[in-house]
Amino acid sequence: MPIDYSSVPSPCYVIDEERLRNNLAQIRSIAQDSGTEFILAFKGFAMWSVFPIVREYIGGATGSSLNEARLAYEEMGKPSHTYAPVYDDSEFDKLMGYSSHITFNSLSQYFRFYSRIVSSGKSISVGLRINPEFSEIAHGLYNPCSPGSRLGITAAQLGSILPEGVEGLHFHVLFESDSYTLERTLIAVEEKFGKFFPSLKWLNMGGGHLVTRKGYDRGHMVRLLSDFKKKHNLHLILEPGSAFAWETGELVATVEDIIDNGGIKTAMLNVSFTAHMPDCLEMPYKPSILGATDPIPGKPVYRLGGNSCLSGDFIGDWSFDKELKPGDRVVFLDMIHYTMVKTSTFNGVPHPSIGIWQKNGTFRLIRKFRYEDYKNRLS
Repeated sequence: MPIDYSSVPSPCYVIDEERLRNNLAQIRSIAQDSGTEFILAFKGFAMWSVFPIVREYIGGATGSSLNEARLAYEEMGKPSHTYAPVYDDSEFDKLMGYSSHITFNSLSQYFRFYSRIVSSGKSISVGLRINPEFSEIAHGLYNPCSPGSRLGITAAQLGSILPEGVEGLHFHVLFESDSYTLERTLIAVEEKFGKFFPSLKWLNMGGGHLVTRKGYDRGHMVRLLSDFKKKHNLHLILEPGSAFAWETGELVATVEDIIDNGGIKTAMLNVSFTAHMPDCLEMPYKPSILGATDPIPGKPVYRLGGNSCLSGDFIGDWSFDKELKPGDRVVFLDMIHYTMVKTSTFNGVPHPSIGIWQKNGTFRLIRKFRYEDYKNRLS
């Protein structure tokens, strides 16, 4: 049932339960048909109020910090597959209590902490993150295989023998990619690290698998994973974040003012790009807006401005069917994955509420943020 955006408070992130379930069903189908394990990467999507829905389809999660590992343990109901670029000595004992797997980013981190895992007596599977020195990510901000990368162990650094107790390898070199990119990546991984496969229990292929995007060749993905699993007799793990929440919800905003300066009209909103949609400025990318298009001659054109005092807190330009005015709603599409997890209260701007558009066609408000939420982060 389509969302009635007029019944949703503004500003508000609203996730559509029906679309979320559709994504989850597709992910579960690939997992079952290929015999692989899909887990949810919290760095892309961590809206724990919908975890009861997520648990109907998949059973695990991956965390990249003590907080994310604890969230997996408490709200997903299972220990975390944990990987972080670096671990804090003072947090490591607590981290072990929330983790079923711990993957190390470097050999020095492994040698520093492995003995603590052994002495803890906990059943924790140890892994190493590898850098296959192959990635098709064009944008440097997201490429973990850039020269001099701090992420992962190269084949030269690892040498010819795995350290004691290592049961798995982990790579993460994809970004919103298809199965054919994964296929080429696996060739590079096999070439450089395949000699270790007979002594391993699992291989974690990380995230970036956008299996819920329209046009994704899910049949090819199933065949690729099935054949690889059969060839190497490994338990395969994939941990996308975006795929779970891809195109499942929006950010509802309101026009508060119109500014005309030098022939450029800016619609001032009650949301901020730098605080509430940071990837728009970091990536950067131009988000899609319901009922708006790229500029069309003859139609009203607006730049959209955020409500923080950062000079660059704006994105442009869009054409609308009619002139905008204060009070009009502006609905940003696909604003759930890698958006809600990266928001801030910069400048003290109010954080958007969070809600769910339920299958029965009603809106349920999950959280409304107040002054205390802003203040308590800074005390």
